[in-house]
Amino acid sequence: MKNLKLSLVGAVLFTGFSAFAIGGNEDFNLHVLKTNGKLITFALNQVKKANVSIYDKDGSLIYSEYASGKEGILRTFNLEEFPEGTYYLEVEDNVKKVRHEIIITDDASVLSRKAVSSVYKAGFAKDSSVAVR
Repeated sequence: MKNLKLSLVGAVLFTGFSAFAIGGNEDFNLHVLKTNGKLITFALNQVKKANVSIYDKDGSLIYSEYASGKEGILRTFNLEEFPEGTYYLEVEDNVKKVRHEIIITDDASVLSRKAVSSVYKAGFAKDSSVAVR
C-alpha cells in the first residue's frame, strides 16, 4: 500500500501547473475544463493561493500541494497510476473548502462539474443581503 501511494504521488507530481484567470464572481469556483483519458484539467478563478488535495473513498490523503497563481490557478493531473475507484479532489482557500468527486475507470477519469460539498469557513459565509460597515 505504501508503494502504491508513493507511485500515485509521483504520477501527480509530474503534472503541469500554471497561473490562469477565468471570469467569475467574488467567490472562487472550480471549473472543469476538460478530461482526456486519465488527464483532468480544472481552473480556479479568483484564487491566488489554495491547498489542493486528493483523497481516496475512505478519506485517506493521497496527495496534497499548496498551489498559487497571480490571478487564478490552472491545474492538470495525470491519474494514469491510480487504480479504478472513487476519489475526491478538495480545494481549500482562506474562505471556502470545496470537494469534487473523481471517478476512475480502466480508460478514463471523470471529475464532477458540481461540487459534492462546499463549506464556508466561520466568519466568511456568503450573504448578499447583509450590509457590511
